[in-house]
Amino acid sequence: MKLSIIIPVYNEQQTVGAVIDRVCAVGLDDIEKEIIVADDGSTDRTAEIVNQRRESCAEVIKVHTSLINLGKGAAIRFGLEYATGDIILIQDADLELNPEEYTCLLDPILRQEAQVVYGSRFRQRSSRIPLRTCLANRFLTTFTNLLFGAHLTDMETAYKAFTRQAIRSVRLRCVGFDFEPEVTAKLLKAGQRIYEIPISYAPRTANEGKKIKWIDGIEAVYTLLKCRFSG
Repeated sequence: MKLSIIIPVYNEQQTVGAVIDRVCAVGLDDIEKEIIVADDGSTDRTAEIVNQRRESCAEVIKVHTSLINLGKGAAIRFGLEYATGDIILIQDADLELNPEEYTCLLDPILRQEAQVVYGSRFRQRSSRIPLRTCLANRFLTTFTNLLFGAHLTDMETAYKAFTRQAIRSVRLRCVGFDFEPEVTAKLLKAGQRIYEIPISYAPRTANEGKKIKWIDGIEAVYTLLKCRFSG
């Protein structure tokens, strides 16, 4: 069994080194691990830091570098092209999510109870999540559930794990943060059940590098409608 961990990154010089170190340190028993860093045209020291980590762990880390900034969705799609694992997991390059929870994310897949697993930030109570984030996510997740007959609690989570077969069964087109609603909508429309497990979450602010904006919420609504009523 092999796990491909895709890390999309853009200008994360403060955190990307620590994230890669923590991902490398995760023990997964008999599961082989590959780390694919998809650098989406970073202009700070991200590329330098990533290459330092690759030199120290060349047998595990692969790097794809885009010449220009295209968006998170594009970076993930590049990572998918290079992934060779039986299971694909998305890991953001910040420190909001904890790689030590991989075992919980992978367990339903390994037990053959699911082909798609999402880590939900809202299946356990937390006082650390800003009210605006809670409300925006609740609206988008409820909208997703209404459109596709699902029962999700966190459509916008960055922690998503898929069997290779499941993620290859959908055709992805989005290049930005609309990756999250697109992949969710297309998986649900294809009949995939999305299994959720609770995860911890350490949110950061815009001053600390948070990139998602209110306009991305509008784009998410448009993407969900487009996926529901087209093709």
